[in-house]
Amino acid sequence: MTAERPVYETALGASTPDTITLLGKDLARDVMGTVGFGELAFWLATQRRPSPGETRLFEAVLAALADHGFTPTAIVSRLTFLSAPDSVQGALAAGLLGGGSRFLGVTEDCGRFLNAVVRANPEPDDWDALALDTVKAQGKARIPGLGHHVHKNGDPRTPRLFEIAEEEGLAGPHLSLFAAIGRVHPQVLGKTLPLNGAGTCGAVLADLGLPLELLRGFALLARTAGLIGQLAEELRDPVANDIFLSVDTNTRSVAPVEE
Repeated sequence: MTAERPVYETALGASTPDTITLLGKDLARDVMGTVGFGELAFWLATQRRPSPGETRLFEAVLAALADHGFTPTAIVSRLTFLSAPDSVQGALAAGLLGGGSRFLGVTEDCGRFLNAVVRANPEPDDWDALALDTVKAQGKARIPGLGHHVHKNGDPRTPRLFEIAEEEGLAGPHLSLFAAIGRVHPQVLGKTLPLNGAGTCGAVLADLGLPLELLRGFALLARTAGLIGQLAEELRDPVANDIFLSVDTNTRSVAPVEE
């Protein structure tokens, strides 16, 4: 007697000899050439098709996070490509693996931080008062999304993301709290720090209702496009070898430090 094979249900991609179905749609007929990649990424993660406004705001986040110059993620991707030009996947993976608490990971960290406060205070009477309490409660701990190593006087991505969210009627509690933190934190910290773009992206993604556990994934999705651009530029105008040699030819041997 033949044992029955298990059936694995999925609302994502499935194939038969003649068709490919994705999200309940015929991939070739209903998705390709009709659904943009950003819209599809949102749809795949939530299994609901986003509105045009949600798509615009989500794609603004992807654009904001795609590339930010010669960051460590870009440099390591180029250096890995120099070392293994036969492994584009290795170069991309190397760059993506560097997405952590200082680069890219801030998006998830900020989204989670804001969400914890919003869940505990779903309908505050005064956002500034809640933000002030939130900043005070942090003590000396870092507030995710506050400050930037380059854009000391304001991250240009931040006001644009707020603007698009307002235009589309999608500015929710996470953005409201984050904006309030931007207004009140000098009272506690004694200095003014900018709301950085990566943190604002986290607030936007949380307001869009995207899974908090995947927020860093969306940052990595955006940065994948940027890293492909970095590798394409490395092919046209290579600098990785110069970066390598600038370190390799300027090392100095010293005795180990004894504990």
